[in-house]
Amino acid sequence: MAAQPSEAVAPATPARAWAMLAVLTFVYVINFLDRQLLGILAKPIQDSLHISDGQLGLIGGLYFAFFYCFIAIPIGWLADRTNRVTIVALACAIWSGATTACGFAATYPQLVVARMTVGFGEAGGVPPSYALITDTFAPGRRGIAFGIYNLGPPIGAALGIAFGASIAAAFDWRDAFIAIGAVGIVTAILVRLFLREPARGATDPAGAQSGPARAPFWSTIGMFVTNPVLMLAALGSGATQFVTYGVGNFAVLFLIREKGMTLQEIALWYALVVLVGMCSGMLVSGRVIDRFTRHSRRAYAIAPALSLLVATPFYAAFVWAPGWPLALVLLTITMLFNYVYLSCSVALVQEEVRPDQRVLAGALLLLVMNFIGLGLGPTWVGAASDWFKAAGDAHSLRTALYTLIPAYPVAILLFFWLARVIRVHEQRTHA
Repeated sequence: MAAQPSEAVAPATPARAWAMLAVLTFVYVINFLDRQLLGILAKPIQDSLHISDGQLGLIGGLYFAFFYCFIAIPIGWLADRTNRVTIVALACAIWSGATTACGFAATYPQLVVARMTVGFGEAGGVPPSYALITDTFAPGRRGIAFGIYNLGPPIGAALGIAFGASIAAAFDWRDAFIAIGAVGIVTAILVRLFLREPARGATDPAGAQSGPARAPFWSTIGMFVTNPVLMLAALGSGATQFVTYGVGNFAVLFLIREKGMTLQEIALWYALVVLVGMCSGMLVSGRVIDRFTRHSRRAYAIAPALSLLVATPFYAAFVWAPGWPLALVLLTITMLFNYVYLSCSVALVQEEVRPDQRVLAGALLLLVMNFIGLGLGPTWVGAASDWFKAAGDAHSLRTALYTLIPAYPVAILLFFWLARVIRVHEQRTHA
């Protein structure tokens, strides 16, 4: 089905560039909405299918991430050689159909298979979109473009919380999966009909990072894993996501079980927290890196390091907070600073590699950071909660969330290390 790169059109006009960004952002909204439904509807799913916190952590973490992370590599290789818009549309159709299938799961194994298929489809959504945005927006505008694109997760999560929790409270958790999956299938059709493929490298400076028309697969992987800038960005992002996905997949269950919220309250107040907190982090980070990277690329690393330093005490206070109103205020601040890293890492990786390597490099970034964060974070929290519960801890999930705190200094040190490496590279360039 993939059309050849010869279909690529000339560099987009400003209006077409923003239209491309708006559509890709909406697809990302659907992507993250589908991904977060499991955590949002954790309580009614547990009650219906009789599964433990550990099983919930596996299905939202390791099982999902195994397909999401590793399938992204061959898809990235394919997208670097074919029509990236077609890849995004096909991926959206697959994950949306699998989301609908989750609503028909009658047993835990059936739900596992459906969620793995969601991961398979979502693997083809983000890496091609990174490359499409990079080939649509010139350097100096990519930070804000990625900041806007990365509003997809908070908007998707907020909509998932608002509509998913409302539908589950009024009807059944299965109806939420079916309805939202159907929206994604329609979106996939519209993407293929209306988006056009930009030329690779269309917005890069003349002669910048020239290379072969099609980057070799293994040499690109070798380039990524041996480049300290790329690997430190990926590892720092992974350590950050260990916290964000660990708490994100269990936040609704935690707020209901430990803080006394209802699904109706979750649908309003927690949705607002996610929307305000995460969106603020994405937009602030986009503005910051567009401004400060004009002087030094170290801003790509220093910004997330400092933001995580601020976020750490607020996260600990959120877990401790005695009531849900205070907990939500603290979580809003935590989210703002937790999500500065994403636009920084994505923009840095996309600018570090050649145009023909961008989709695969984006997929490798996602592989590293999502296997650590998405794969291990929720899995760790669920297993830790089960372990503390077996040991007699009446607040096992709260204790499990405390165990995420050591990941913060790990991420901070990795980003400061990245800043040092970038400084050395800059000194060599200007020597």
